[in-house]
Amino acid sequence: MTDKKIRFETEVIHAGYHQDEHNGSLVPPLYQSSTFTFQNAEQGEKRFSGLEDGYIYSRLGNPTVKILEERIAALEKGDAALAFASGMAAVSAVLSDLTKTGDHILCSQGIYGCTFGLLQLFKEKYEITHDFSAMDSPETLYKEIQSNTAVIYIETPINPTMKLIDLEMVAKVAEEKGIPVVVDNTFSSPYLQTPLTKGCDVVIHSATKFICGHGDVIAGLVIGKKEWIQHVARTTQKDMGGIISPFDAWLLLRGLKTLPVRMDRHSDNARKLFDFLRKHPKIDTIYYPGDQEHPDYHIMQKQMRQPGGMISFSVKGTKKTAQQFMNQLQLIKIAVSLGDAESLIQHPATMTHAVVPEEERRKMGIEDTLLRLSVGLEAWEDIKEDLEQALGKI
Repeated sequence: MTDKKIRFETEVIHAGYHQDEHNGSLVPPLYQSSTFTFQNAEQGEKRFSGLEDGYIYSRLGNPTVKILEERIAALEKGDAALAFASGMAAVSAVLSDLTKTGDHILCSQGIYGCTFGLLQLFKEKYEITHDFSAMDSPETLYKEIQSNTAVIYIETPINPTMKLIDLEMVAKVAEEKGIPVVVDNTFSSPYLQTPLTKGCDVVIHSATKFICGHGDVIAGLVIGKKEWIQHVARTTQKDMGGIISPFDAWLLLRGLKTLPVRMDRHSDNARKLFDFLRKHPKIDTIYYPGDQEHPDYHIMQKQMRQPGGMISFSVKGTKKTAQQFMNQLQLIKIAVSLGDAESLIQHPATMTHAVVPEEERRKMGIEDTLLRLSVGLEAWEDIKEDLEQALGKI
């Protein structure tokens, strides 16, 4: 590509890859090698000392992985990126690097269940404490930031309640206080939202989800400033070892090419299903960033391209009612992932957020009747008809 600025839909196919460096191969090659040979002993010494660029060992760098990292950095408007073996490997590496014993992490009011579990581990083992904040105004942040707050950690939209956080507002307060802002951007993908352009410092993805899009990879990505990314690569990632396999990186590169097309379809389907669900007499409450009555709708308009493909809703009744509804579904699959071609549904209170104590779950807005729907790429009418027939049986 030339130096001309290209649009997202083009970057997602071409960024970070130069065919002339790989024998003209149209598709990025899969470098399925654990180690790389040196021309002589002196070259090995130079590479280990940092005097010469080049590959050494795939835990320290791999050509296929590098293409993925350069591509996601371009899409998120960041300087550099690192790929990990899972979303939680990425979260663990970031929070481990940015904190030390005695520090405090301020989190959005709701996070993924395993992230909650990691924070509990940090608290018990390393005395790194955390609190949850609504992050709804600068005044709230000034009140809840502590003298030892080392990180502000955000999900937006929050999993699974779809609450949104104004990233620019948080970033301004954080910059004033000298605190890095980390954003889990999994629900949006870089196609819908780019937190770094709003002043945030680090972006994390569970690339398992929309980045992959096909339900066949477990992976994580971290994007940020080049100097910091290089530091994490030399330390936390290298020594903790949560690196991605070259084959998984290759699959993610393949999945990324269709990200804009897929996200448009996910979003279009979700809009139509929201219109159906919000009118259904057996639906109690519904949470969707594209809802004009959603309290954070103005934030969605401000920082997201579209509302996305995720909807959460509560059915009228009890936990048993919600589970009965799920069991009646035929097309929609019961599974705890999202962003796949298939529509998936799960029960957060007993599945993704089961590790969160009940009292804390309820504070997050996760009731026993709440369900999270990842809207797939099927014909929206077929998804609707499946929801309709299952609702008719409860």
